[in-house]
Amino acid sequence: MLRRISASCRSNTWRRAACRIARLFLMRRSGMRARVLPWVLVLAAEACASLGPLAQIIQPPRFEQADRTSEIRLARPSASRPLGGASVRVWTRVTNPNPIGFTLSSVRATLIVEGEHAADGEFPLGLPLAPGQQSTIPIDLAIDFSDLPALAGIVRRAAAGRSLAYRLDGTVGVDAGRLGRPTFGPMTLVTGELQVAGF
Repeated sequence: MLRRISASCRSNTWRRAACRIARLFLMRRSGMRARVLPWVLVLAAEACASLGPLAQIIQPPRFEQADRTSEIRLARPSASRPLGGASVRVWTRVTNPNPIGFTLSSVRATLIVEGEHAADGEFPLGLPLAPGQQSTIPIDLAIDFSDLPALAGIVRRAAAGRSLAYRLDGTVGVDAGRLGRPTFGPMTLVTGELQVAGF
């Protein structure tokens, strides 16, 4: 880390001073280091000419099943959906594992149900997350059975009231201010079972 910070600094006097401060705190062994180091790195990032090495410290938000039931609700056939469809709500708990805050800006999600591609969706969120903070969010997707004939088996299982295995894949974007706006994925966000709700 010391070498990375040194490589990114330039000749400007203020920049050299800020980077020396960052190196000083990196070499300290006191308990204060753990509390102050993230903010020193941010200040050094603003002072140094290249943010590349520091931007790499941002980890993607962590997704897992929330303590709420994810559901699939069948929709009856209609003029716009002659074969019917379904609405899906997946409850997720998202955590910021970083020592600095960021905003969860977007999620592009792909829903896989019983091994079949079922739906895609893009969600602009704008959800601020402090360091270590968790938040529970719903992800809503719509399935049109006329577009996906392979999902006929899913309709039969859902109509029988059986739960359905799902996987939610996605690409996640965050806004970390001066550290940039990295995008993570595609990756698996969460897996679980969908419980069938009534019409």
